[in-house]
Amino acid sequence: MKLCRFLNARNEVRIGAIIEDGIVEVPRPDLTSLFEGTTAPPRLPRSYRLSEVKLLAPVDRQEVWAAGVTYLRSKKARMEESNFSATAYDRVYEADRPELFFKSMPEKVAGPGDEIGIRKDGKWNVPEPELALVLNPKGSIVGYTIGNDMSSRDIEGENLLYLPQAKIYKHSCALGPVIVTGVSEEEARTWTIRLEIRRAGKSVFEGNTSVNNIRRKFQDLADYLFRSQEFPNGAILLTGTGVVPPDEFTLQPADTVKIEISGIGILENRVTIV
Repeated sequence: MKLCRFLNARNEVRIGAIIEDGIVEVPRPDLTSLFEGTTAPPRLPRSYRLSEVKLLAPVDRQEVWAAGVTYLRSKKARMEESNFSATAYDRVYEADRPELFFKSMPEKVAGPGDEIGIRKDGKWNVPEPELALVLNPKGSIVGYTIGNDMSSRDIEGENLLYLPQAKIYKHSCALGPVIVTGVSEEEARTWTIRLEIRRAGKSVFEGNTSVNNIRRKFQDLADYLFRSQEFPNGAILLTGTGVVPPDEFTLQPADTVKIEISGIGILENRVTIV
């Protein structure tokens, strides 16, 4: 099933299930109650055409976290961007404990069609297309969505301790367009992640990878996130990137970033300076 958050014509935020070219409203106040299976308020479900609504980021009260260096390609890219931190990236790729870091509060997440940001003090800015795990308050995987972990590689490369500045800023995280449920890790690993960046109507970068190239098991990543931690509303966990533009490439204002995961859909956003 494909679930979404959307804004109807009355500017009311609703949860819905996408069926063909329409949406059937799911009578739940938010995603947390949906995945916990709590009692729904009395409300007759309505149907909408996709053209009648605006899809929102599929997150409402969930913190967004991210895992790093989960693909071999990512490890190599992170080592190349920083001689200072190269050994740290090499070691974490092989270690039992993954790299995990906070990415965004839910209210700061960009949704489908929203703007994503590149830092005005960054010179080397890239998108990072990622599979995102949707986790319930118990840490179980209840679905998958598409994530974009925007990054300033020059800032992170200068010093590993600058990672929060390189990763956490206005419009640095996008999610969407839907949450796919009822899918096993085995099936999700058959999916392909594709990235296309367009500039002035022309494609300036294309790349793809297989979800199966993620080194770590999905539930292992979730379990580490929930160690000595509580997420009463659940959480979203990005699983790392395996598509890295060449070193000479950087995003420009008005670029369009299109991320497609074969089992989920397409997340598309326009770049702006923040």
